[in-house]
Amino acid sequence: MSQIDSEAPVLTKAEKKTVRIRWFLVGFLVLGGVVNYLDRSTLSVANTTIAQEFGLDAFQMGLLLSAFSWPYAIANLPAGFLVDKFGPKKMFAFAAGAWSLVSMVTAAANSFGFLYAARVALGIAESPFFTSALKVNERWFNKSERALPVSLVNTGSQIANAIAPPLLTFLLLTMSWRGMFIIVGAFGIVIALVWLRIYRDPTLKEQSMIKGAEAEARVVATVEQVAWGQLFKHRNTWFMVLGAFGIFYTVWVYLTWLPSYLQTARGFSLADSGWLASLPFLCGIVGVVFGGWLSSRLVQRGVGTVRARKIPIVGGALLAAASVLPVAYVDNTALAVALLSVGYFASQVPIGCLWTLASDIAPSNQVASLGAIQNFGGFMGAAVAPVVTGAILTATDGNYTLVFLIGGVLLLVGALSYGLFVKERPAAAVTA
Repeated sequence: MSQIDSEAPVLTKAEKKTVRIRWFLVGFLVLGGVVNYLDRSTLSVANTTIAQEFGLDAFQMGLLLSAFSWPYAIANLPAGFLVDKFGPKKMFAFAAGAWSLVSMVTAAANSFGFLYAARVALGIAESPFFTSALKVNERWFNKSERALPVSLVNTGSQIANAIAPPLLTFLLLTMSWRGMFIIVGAFGIVIALVWLRIYRDPTLKEQSMIKGAEAEARVVATVEQVAWGQLFKHRNTWFMVLGAFGIFYTVWVYLTWLPSYLQTARGFSLADSGWLASLPFLCGIVGVVFGGWLSSRLVQRGVGTVRARKIPIVGGALLAAASVLPVAYVDNTALAVALLSVGYFASQVPIGCLWTLASDIAPSNQVASLGAIQNFGGFMGAAVAPVVTGAILTATDGNYTLVFLIGGVLLLVGALSYGLFVKERPAAAVTA
């Protein structure tokens, strides 16, 4: 812990103000994450409704559900660079305004092509959000503190995932799917305007209070800064990409197909599936916070920062695999939902630590870049997951067995990639 947190009783007035500001920013980023993921979840919740209106089969819906992820993944690469260059204030505000406008325009869709193009645009527009959040955390927290605030920011997505099924289902049933897209899009406009009003970077004095000697070490570490493209020459970068691919693949099977699975494979109505689908996502909120807490606790006990990130990442991925794989052979609905809930909890334990790991091993002015490259790998998995799932369901007449088997295996790939191949490096190296 830093001085300003560990010696709270003797904080000066300036130090207290710094603490308030940075945790307020974390809270607002959580809210931003909720709105961000509500926009992403609209199509998943309206899956069966839109499929019926446009006459889409499972494979076509899989293509539509993946239309967000692959442009999001690719756009993360320049987005990370742009956040490092222009800062989180401008890039987050731009992203929130852009994704909100896209969401509202989607309400006018009258064809598969229109919907597909809108989802592509949404993926591009949302790409700077989490890299901006990572940059904010890197600027306002020192290395030993960072895991918890980064994980808390990632709870925004899990809160959204938990409330999206019942909330968006309610909007869909009362306002149609088009009204749902408009209302959710309007939330983001408000977020963008407020962010422009409230955000600022820490002053030099605040940076000194927050990071102390770490600030000087960062300066030394970045004297021989390599170009952005050089990050791809390091083994750690590639195994972070592969590991994120494996973990995010299964997460996005949940995010895009869970409501449909509950309706088609388990026989729940649209209204009932909206509430039931929220259970795994509520567990996901706990998983993200637990991962950040565990990593911070390990650092406090003297465990190296990189190892302290890898333990929750690997442990969470292994537990998720052990929970997801049996679902393929479970007939009891209650047990299946319980396993899915444990699996999603475990799959979220690594999420905050993945982002924190990038901030730990990258120079200060490449934190967003390395985080974005890792996120690129994750969302390539997210892009593939809906299409592969849709193809499997089309070929097997709606049988989800192979869906869960592939998800479990890829979780194991993610655990092995981080556990065995992401190595600690000297502090001055890009992949330290």
